[in-house]
Amino acid sequence: MKKRSIPRTPEKQMVDVQRIQIQRRGLSKRRDLSNRVYVSEEIREETISRAEKVQDELESGYPSFVKSMLQSHVSGGFWLGLPVQFCRSHLGKQDGVITLIDEEGEEYETIYLARKNGLSGGWMGFAIAHNLSYGDTLVFELVRRTAFKVYITRVGSSGESSKDMS
Repeated sequence: MKKRSIPRTPEKQMVDVQRIQIQRRGLSKRRDLSNRVYVSEEIREETISRAEKVQDELESGYPSFVKSMLQSHVSGGFWLGLPVQFCRSHLGKQDGVITLIDEEGEEYETIYLARKNGLSGGWMGFAIAHNLSYGDTLVFELVRRTAFKVYITRVGSSGESSKDMS
């Protein structure tokens, strides 16, 4: 009896992403989740409004977007999906390293996954280092092809974002 041959499909081409060392900055594997913040939709919307005001005041002309933090962004999964259209327009189709620069100038390397339009490795370190909570809203300003300046607007703070206007 003759064996039937099954046609092979061409193997998927895999992008060889250079592995980078993500600094853990003293993070432990377990996170204390007892201080999770739960906020109403009204408070989240107010925080988003304040972040949009920060975005409107940016005078650099660089592309930017606003992202409100969900539990999955700041605890547990630590995955940050980015706006698809923004990624298509400004970040390209290749995986790579994207640097997040906080308001004090500290830099955090993250892994950008182009096919998933988001930040993976390194995002957890940024989220924990900045004690991000559910409802906090961030403005991401693309200051270089592979770097975002990040401005944080916190839930519950009644004043302006901590953005340095100088």
